[in-house]
Amino acid sequence: MSQGESSTPHSYVYVKGERLPVEVLVFEVAPEDLDDFLALDHEIWTLKEAFGQGLPRVPFISKEVWLNDSKPGQATLVFVWESMEAWDTVGQAEFQQALQAEFDARFGRPVQLVRAYHELADMGIHRYSRFERDEEPTDC
Repeated sequence: MSQGESSTPHSYVYVKGERLPVEVLVFEVAPEDLDDFLALDHEIWTLKEAFGQGLPRVPFISKEVWLNDSKPGQATLVFVWESMEAWDTVGQAEFQQALQAEFDARFGRPVQLVRAYHELADMGIHRYSRFERDEEPTDC
């Protein structure tokens, strides 16, 4: 079977051989602050990294937020970047410091960065493949 084909009536996309840099950050906040943390993270970090540098397009392919029900208040943020160059564009120290200062001033509650897996792996984590549905789910 080739890419996008299936023996079932479902359509999918399978892509392999990618080498897209991945950033993985794990944060912990008080469980009662999690919704506020995620809303402000989206407003400041996601949107301003996406659009704040006047780039011709969003420098990351996706950002996902994963929550762990067994650890209330913990959030894992996963970025898949278009390239290291794109990541470096928004990773400039002055830009990051400005975003951090804005976040800290507005959130005003403790946030702990628990892990930065990409740093522990010397920036070597990358997406190799993905398998995704190519259609919206339908009633079965």
